[in-house]
Amino acid sequence: MDIDPKAAGMSAQRLERLTAHLENQYLQPEKIAGCQVLVARRGKIAYFRSLGFADLADRRPIEDDTLFRIYSMTKPITSIALMQLYERGLFQLNDPISRVIPGWRRPNVFLGLSDHGELQVEPATSEITFRQILSHTAGLSYGNGNHPVDKLYAAAGLNDRRQSHLASFVEVLAEIPLYYHPGQAWLYSYATDVCGYLVEALSGMAFGDYLKTYVFEPLGMIDTGFYVPTEKVFRLASNYERQSDKTLQRIDAAETSTYLEPPTFESGGGGLVSTTKDYFNFCQMLLQDGQLEGERIVSRRTLGLMRQNHLRQGRDLTQMAIGSFSETAYEGIGFGLGFAMNLNEVASGQIGVDDFYWGGAASTIFSVDPREDLVILFMTQLMPSSTFNFRGQIKNIVYGAIDD
Repeated sequence: MDIDPKAAGMSAQRLERLTAHLENQYLQPEKIAGCQVLVARRGKIAYFRSLGFADLADRRPIEDDTLFRIYSMTKPITSIALMQLYERGLFQLNDPISRVIPGWRRPNVFLGLSDHGELQVEPATSEITFRQILSHTAGLSYGNGNHPVDKLYAAAGLNDRRQSHLASFVEVLAEIPLYYHPGQAWLYSYATDVCGYLVEALSGMAFGDYLKTYVFEPLGMIDTGFYVPTEKVFRLASNYERQSDKTLQRIDAAETSTYLEPPTFESGGGGLVSTTKDYFNFCQMLLQDGQLEGERIVSRRTLGLMRQNHLRQGRDLTQMAIGSFSETAYEGIGFGLGFAMNLNEVASGQIGVDDFYWGGAASTIFSVDPREDLVILFMTQLMPSSTFNFRGQIKNIVYGAIDD
């Protein structure tokens, strides 16, 4: 990659604070095994570093083409894919998804438990719409809490999708009461996996094939997919989890990874593996109003619609969110059709109003700031993503390096 901080209007010296910060605070004390960072502005790469190790046991270094599990950074890709079908006139945002999934007609909503512990439900005040399934306001959950609905998810086997398919997953999910009435709250959920099924059902193509044909190949994302082919296994980083004693434990070694075989369940919510270069192409497409090097992925107007805050009455996540599990802080943050966005720098305490972003469970992050013509990408493999505030720290350093 050609690196030219001056052409990007950034200070090379101040960008090197990223290297020092990550080395001193995270790599030397082995809080993470390794990482990769890319900063680009005005279409020029200002900073790109591969630091530390892809695997600590064999001291295999992070390389420029290392593969990372991007988990929930799959979600914006899935959302773009579904909105491509919106552009083909196949649905309207306020249409009920039951047009495509009949089993989702007339959903029930959890009301409470009787004195004998029996589940009580009531009819939903409205059906789930495409807008709500794209913005995590549909009433679904991730099934990882102690709420009675979460327990129903676990009992139905939704949290173990290794042997399921998108169609069967959606059928089972439709039988479980909603957490809340559609549109009334925001809860991070399996909604984007439902979006993946909607892509499949509306296009008539397998979800992975659709992404390859209409997103990955046009954007030159040659290393992005739902599994790692045999010839690329040596490039996959191992995944780590921080233990209670603050040490790292390898939870998914590259050579025995669950990502080495094509999955039966192609998760639109978190199933992809990618590289920094590939995801940078995706981010540049977002920054350039939906096109990259002559390839139009979505229109400028469609992407503009996706980047707006779709939470009810323009609220932020502090007013709408249930639970604390997600890939963003809540103060001053809105949510659109696949992305979070900074609504107010003062409320959020973050520079970058109107930037839009998301992250993944292994602490990967991306941010696109149209006002500054800026892309920030951070790749590592540390579970859970809430362990350290990489986003805030890296953004502070990057915005502090802007010269003009």
